Amino acid sequence: MEIDGRDFLKTPSVKTVRFGGSVAETLEKHKHGDSSDYELLKHQLVDPEIKDAQIINWLQEFRTCVTHLTKDHEQLIYTILRLPWLGRSQAVVDEYLAFLGNLVSAQTVYLCACLNMVVSHFTPKRVTICEGGVDISDSDDEDESAAAHHQIRSLECYVHNLLRITVYIPSIRRDILELIIGKLLKLDVNASRTHIEEAEENRVQTQKAEEQSEECLFDMDEDVSADEPTRTTVMAHPVAERLDTLMAVLMAYIKDICYVDGSFHVERTKELYRDLLTVFDKLILPTHASCHVQYTLFYLCSFKPALAEAFLDHLWKILQNPSLPAVLRQAAAGYLGSFLARAKFIPLSTVWACLDLLISWIHQYIDSQDSCGKQVCCDVSLHGPFYTSCQAVFYTIIFRHRAMLEANMKKGLEYLQSLNLERVVMCQLNPLRVCLPSITNMFAAITRKYQVVFCYTIIERNNRCVLPVVRSSAGGDCVTTNTNPLDSFFPFDPYLLKRSGQLIEPLYQVWDDLLDTEPFPTKRGQQGSREDEDDFLYGETPQAEGIVGLTPNSYDSNFRSPSSLGSPPNSLQRPF
Repeated sequence: MEIDGRDFLKTPSVKTVRFGGSVAETLEKHKHGDSSDYELLKHQLVDPEIKDAQIINWLQEFRTCVTHLTKDHEQLIYTILRLPWLGRSQAVVDEYLAFLGNLVSAQTVYLCACLNMVVSHFTPKRVTICEGGVDISDSDDEDESAAAHHQIRSLECYVHNLLRITVYIPSIRRDILELIIGKLLKLDVNASRTHIEEAEENRVQTQKAEEQSEECLFDMDEDVSADEPTRTTVMAHPVAERLDTLMAVLMAYIKDICYVDGSFHVERTKELYRDLLTVFDKLILPTHASCHVQYTLFYLCSFKPALAEAFLDHLWKILQNPSLPAVLRQAAAGYLGSFLARAKFIPLSTVWACLDLLISWIHQYIDSQDSCGKQVCCDVSLHGPFYTSCQAVFYTIIFRHRAMLEANMKKGLEYLQSLNLERVVMCQLNPLRVCLPSITNMFAAITRKYQVVFCYTIIERNNRCVLPVVRSSAGGDCVTTNTNPLDSFFPFDPYLLKRSGQLIEPLYQVWDDLLDTEPFPTKRGQQGSREDEDDFLYGETPQAEGIVGLTPNSYDSNFRSPSSLGSPPNSLQRPF
C-alpha cells in the first residue's frame, strides 16, 4: 500500500554505521546481566554528530520493542527523549512522533515525561557554542534588558504554541483559554493603570534629561530618530510589557480563528465566542480592576454586530437575574455601560434598545420600592444593582448623547425625554448621591443644557451629606467621606498597552470634552486637565482604602479610573 509515494508496509532500508547488536538483542542481553551493548547503545544515542539516518534506524527498532521498554529502562527512555529531533528532516520528525505515540500507548508510565519533553520545546532554546573546549551560552554576557527580552520572548512563544494546540485539538480549547486568561489576569491586576502611567511618565522625563545632557556634547539627531520606534512601542512597566506581548498573541489568535483566508467564518467564530464567554463568566467578570484582559471580548465583538448584541444580551441577563450574587450583577452593569459608551462599532439603534431595557428595569425597581409600604433609604448594600444600572445609563448618555442628537435633534430630544430621567434622579433611592461625582456632574451639565432634567438642587443637597465608610481595607473603624460607595469599575477605560492596542484604537470611543457646557463646579474643576487626557474620570475613583469591595476573591482591589493586534508575531516560524 502506497500513499503519496510512500510505502507504509515495507520499511525502507537505511544504511547506517552502528556498533553492537539490534535493539531487541541488546535488551535481551541486558535482561540476562550483559550490559555492554546496552551502555554502548546509550552512548551512541547521545553522540552530538548523530545523523538523521541513524536516528530513524534506532527509532524504527525501538518501535518494535516498546512492550519491553518498562520502567526498568527509564534511563534509556530519558536518553531517547533528549534526542535532537526538532530541526531535522521531516522523516525524523514523523518517525519520532510515531515512536512517542507507540511508547505512551504501551507504557503509560512515560506519559508525563513525554509531555514534559514536548512542552519544553514550546519556548526558544539558548544558543550554546564551544570555544576552546568551553561551552558558552548566548546569555552569559547579556545585560538585564536582554535577559528580560528573552523572558518575554519565551512567554510569547509558549502562549503561541499553547494556542496552536487548540487548532488541532479543539476539545481542549476552553481549558487552554481559561489557563492563559487566568495568568493574564494576574499580570493585569499587578500592573495597575496608575503604575503604568507613572512608569511611562518617568521614562519620558528620564529620556528628556538624557537628551538635554547629550546635546551639550554632540548631535544625536540621527541616532534618536532611528531609535524612536523602539522607544515608543516598548512599555516602561515590565509587567505591562509582558502583558502587552501576550495580549497581542491572543488577539492575533482570535483574528486567525475567525477569518480564514481573509473571509469571515461564522461557525468558527460562534464556537470561539462561546468558549471566551464561558471564561469571561468564570474568571474575567468576577475580577475587579482588570484593565486590559477583558478587551479580548471587546475585540471579538467588533467583527460582527451580532456578536456585540449577543454580549450585551448576556450581560443584561446577568444584571436582571435576582438569583445571582449582587456583586456579579453590579459588575455586569458596569460592563454594560462601559461597552455601550466605548465601543464605536455598536450602532445607535442598539444603544437605544439597551437603554430602553435598562431604564424600564430601573422604573420597575422604583415602582416596587414605592409600593412596598416601607421607608426607602439610600443603601448600597440593599440596592447595589439598581445604583450601578443608573450609573450605566448616565455614563452611556454622557458618551452617546451627541450621536443621539446630531442626526435629528428633535427626535433625539424626544427620546431622552421619553426615558423619564427626572423620576429616576428624584426618587427616594437618590442615585445621584451614590454614583461617582464626576459622572453625576457631567450628566447634570449635559441634561441641563438640553433641558432634559435638572440635577443641581439634588447634587447640592447630597454634597451636604456625609457618606460614612462601611469598612476600611486596613482594618478597624474608619469614618470619612466616601465618594465612591459603589466601588465603581469601568472595564473599558482607555487601553494603555501600546502594541496590542493598535487594534483597539480604531474601535474605541475616546472622551470628547469639547462640550459647550459648564460642569457643576468642583475644586478639581479649577485645576485644569492633564495634557492629552482621555477621560473625565481621571483621579475621581479613590484607591482601595476606605472603599467597600465590589467583588470577592479579586486579585487586587487597588485601582484608579483613568485619564491602543493583528497577525501572529513575525518571528514565529509558522502561523496558526
